[in-house]
Amino acid sequence: MRWDDYKIKKSFFLTLNSFRRLFPIMVGIIFLMGLVRVFISPEFVKNFMPRLFPLDILGAASLGSFMTGNPIISYILGGELLKVGMSLVAVLAFLVSWVTVGFIQLPAEMYFLGRKFALLRNFLSFIFSILVAFITVFIFNFLVL
Repeated sequence: MRWDDYKIKKSFFLTLNSFRRLFPIMVGIIFLMGLVRVFISPEFVKNFMPRLFPLDILGAASLGSFMTGNPIISYILGGELLKVGMSLVAVLAFLVSWVTVGFIQLPAEMYFLGRKFALLRNFLSFIFSILVAFITVFIFNFLVL
């Protein structure tokens, strides 16, 4: 057996062992994401938001951080949230944090990337989701008006 073959086999078994340890965490995350999506409707999201301007956006970004989702569904969800009466800034904060933050996935992320990095990435993504929402609405209003 050559040295390269040994490295390949060792890497394969290390990867297999890591996957074996992470598999229960990933299954739990998938089930939790499914439960959140089933029980939380656009009407619930709208009713969850306070009617005060800064708290509305903070609440939307917080809820989006816990729900986590993919970008393809965000177009449909964003339209539904606008239909039920949420403000554009709150919808954008919700969707950006929904796609980028992901507190439900935090255990797996901490396992793979390290605790400090995962927490810092989620915190900065949360802050930037609010900033992106404000900047997007500002630019939209500037271009439209």
